Amino acid sequence: MFRSTLAAFVLSATAAAAQGIVTEPYDGSVADGAFAVENAIVGRGLRIVFTGNVGEMLEQTGQQFGLGPSPVGPDAKTFMFCSMTAGRDAIVADPTNLGNCPLSIFVAEIDGETVIGHRVYAEETMAEMNDLLDEIVTEATAW
Repeated sequence: MFRSTLAAFVLSATAAAAQGIVTEPYDGSVADGAFAVENAIVGRGLRIVFTGNVGEMLEQTGQQFGLGPSPVGPDAKTFMFCSMTAGRDAIVADPTNLGNCPLSIFVAEIDGETVIGHRVYAEETMAEMNDLLDEIVTEATAW
Protein backbone atom coordinates (compact mmCIF):
# COMPACT_ATOMS: atom_id res chain seq x y z
CA MET A 1 0.00 0.00 0.00
CA PHE A 2 2.75 2.45 1.00
CA ARG A 3 4.73 1.69 -2.17
CA SER A 4 1.75 2.27 -4.46
CA THR A 5 0.91 5.51 -2.65
CA LEU A 6 4.52 6.68 -2.91
CA ALA A 7 4.67 5.71 -6.59
CA ALA A 8 1.44 7.60 -7.31
CA PHE A 9 2.81 10.66 -5.49
CA VAL A 10 6.08 10.59 -7.45
CA LEU A 11 4.25 10.12 -10.76
CA SER A 12 1.80 12.94 -10.05
CA ALA A 13 4.65 15.25 -9.00
CA THR A 14 6.51 14.39 -12.21
CA ALA A 15 3.41 15.05 -14.31
CA ALA A 16 2.82 18.37 -12.58
CA ALA A 17 6.42 19.43 -13.20
CA ALA A 18 6.08 18.55 -16.89
CA GLN A 19 3.05 20.81 -17.22
CA GLY A 20 3.47 24.52 -17.69
CA ILE A 21 1.53 27.71 -18.05
CA VAL A 22 1.51 29.72 -21.27
CA THR A 23 0.45 33.33 -21.56
CA GLU A 24 -0.22 35.60 -24.51
CA PRO A 25 -0.25 39.40 -24.30
CA TYR A 26 -3.61 41.11 -24.69
CA ASP A 27 -3.79 44.64 -26.06
CA GLY A 28 -6.44 46.01 -23.72
CA SER A 29 -7.66 46.00 -20.16
CA VAL A 30 -8.20 42.89 -18.05
CA ALA A 31 -11.97 43.56 -18.21
CA ASP A 32 -11.86 43.67 -22.02
CA GLY A 33 -9.70 40.53 -22.10
CA ALA A 34 -12.17 38.75 -19.82
CA PHE A 35 -15.01 39.73 -22.14
CA ALA A 36 -13.05 38.41 -25.13
CA VAL A 37 -12.30 35.10 -23.37
CA GLU A 38 -15.90 34.66 -22.30
CA ASN A 39 -17.10 35.28 -25.86
CA ALA A 40 -14.52 32.91 -27.34
CA ILE A 41 -15.61 30.13 -24.96
CA VAL A 42 -19.37 30.65 -25.32
CA GLY A 43 -19.02 31.21 -29.07
CA ARG A 44 -17.90 27.59 -29.40
CA GLY A 45 -21.06 26.40 -27.70
CA LEU A 46 -19.21 25.66 -24.47
CA ARG A 47 -20.66 26.43 -21.06
CA ILE A 48 -18.67 28.32 -18.45
CA VAL A 49 -19.26 26.48 -15.18
CA PHE A 50 -17.40 28.91 -12.91
CA THR A 51 -15.90 32.38 -13.12
CA GLY A 52 -13.39 33.10 -10.38
CA ASN A 53 -12.83 36.70 -9.36
CA VAL A 54 -9.30 35.93 -8.24
CA GLY A 55 -7.99 39.49 -8.42
CA GLU A 56 -10.81 40.74 -6.22
CA MET A 57 -10.20 37.95 -3.70
CA LEU A 58 -6.47 38.70 -3.58
CA GLU A 59 -7.19 42.42 -3.13
CA GLN A 60 -9.50 41.67 -0.19
CA THR A 61 -7.12 39.30 1.56
CA GLY A 62 -4.24 41.69 0.92
CA GLN A 63 -6.12 44.48 2.65
CA GLN A 64 -7.34 42.28 5.52
CA PHE A 65 -3.92 40.84 6.31
CA GLY A 66 -1.68 43.72 5.25
CA LEU A 67 -0.21 41.79 2.34
CA GLY A 68 -0.46 44.51 -0.29
CA PRO A 69 -2.33 44.62 -3.57
CA SER A 70 -3.15 41.66 -5.80
CA PRO A 71 -0.06 40.53 -7.75
CA VAL A 72 -2.32 39.80 -10.76
CA GLY A 73 -4.37 43.00 -10.65
CA PRO A 74 -7.73 43.62 -9.00
CA ASP A 75 -9.74 42.47 -12.04
CA ALA A 76 -8.01 39.11 -12.70
CA LYS A 77 -10.42 36.30 -13.53
CA THR A 78 -10.38 32.58 -14.23
CA PHE A 79 -12.94 30.90 -16.45
CA MET A 80 -13.63 27.20 -15.93
CA PHE A 81 -15.40 25.23 -18.65
CA CYS A 82 -15.44 21.85 -20.33
CA SER A 83 -15.91 20.53 -23.83
CA MET A 84 -18.15 17.47 -23.62
CA THR A 85 -16.65 15.86 -26.74
CA ALA A 86 -12.96 16.66 -26.15
CA GLY A 87 -13.34 16.01 -22.42
CA ARG A 88 -14.98 12.67 -22.99
CA ASP A 89 -12.34 11.65 -25.53
CA ALA A 90 -9.57 12.54 -23.06
CA ILE A 91 -11.23 10.66 -20.20
CA VAL A 92 -11.94 7.58 -22.34
CA ALA A 93 -8.27 7.57 -23.39
CA ASP A 94 -7.14 7.86 -19.76
CA PRO A 95 -9.72 7.92 -16.95
CA THR A 96 -7.33 9.86 -14.70
CA ASN A 97 -7.79 12.82 -17.07
CA LEU A 98 -10.97 13.42 -15.08
CA GLY A 99 -8.64 15.33 -12.75
CA ASN A 100 -7.96 17.80 -15.59
CA CYS A 101 -11.59 18.83 -15.98
CA PRO A 102 -12.86 21.46 -16.10
CA LEU A 103 -10.37 23.42 -18.18
CA SER A 104 -9.36 26.91 -17.10
CA ILE A 105 -8.27 30.10 -18.85
CA PHE A 106 -7.19 33.17 -16.92
CA VAL A 107 -6.92 36.88 -17.63
CA ALA A 108 -4.61 38.94 -15.44
CA GLU A 109 -2.32 41.93 -15.21
CA ILE A 110 1.22 40.67 -14.71
CA ASP A 111 4.13 43.10 -14.56
CA GLY A 112 1.90 45.87 -15.93
CA GLU A 113 0.80 43.82 -18.96
CA THR A 114 -2.59 42.23 -19.57
CA VAL A 115 -2.18 38.54 -20.38
CA ILE A 116 -4.44 35.63 -21.19
CA GLY A 117 -3.16 32.20 -20.30
CA HIS A 118 -3.79 28.55 -19.57
CA ARG A 119 -2.14 25.37 -18.39
CA VAL A 120 -0.45 23.14 -20.97
CA TYR A 121 -1.08 19.47 -20.31
CA ALA A 122 1.87 17.13 -20.84
CA GLU A 123 -0.18 14.00 -21.44
CA GLU A 124 -0.64 13.02 -25.10
CA THR A 125 -4.24 12.12 -24.25
CA MET A 126 -4.84 15.82 -23.50
CA ALA A 127 -3.61 17.06 -26.91
CA GLU A 128 -7.13 17.87 -28.10
CA MET A 129 -7.73 19.89 -24.92
CA ASN A 130 -4.45 21.77 -25.41
CA ASP A 131 -5.51 22.60 -28.97
CA LEU A 132 -8.89 23.85 -27.75
CA LEU A 133 -7.26 26.07 -25.11
CA ASP A 134 -4.81 27.47 -27.68
CA GLU A 135 -7.64 28.21 -30.13
CA ILE A 136 -9.69 30.05 -27.51
CA VAL A 137 -6.73 32.14 -26.35
CA THR A 138 -5.74 32.94 -29.95
CA GLU A 139 -9.27 34.07 -30.73
CA ALA A 140 -9.53 36.13 -27.54
CA THR A 141 -6.18 37.88 -28.03
CA ALA A 142 -7.13 38.82 -31.59
CA TRP A 143 -10.37 40.44 -30.39
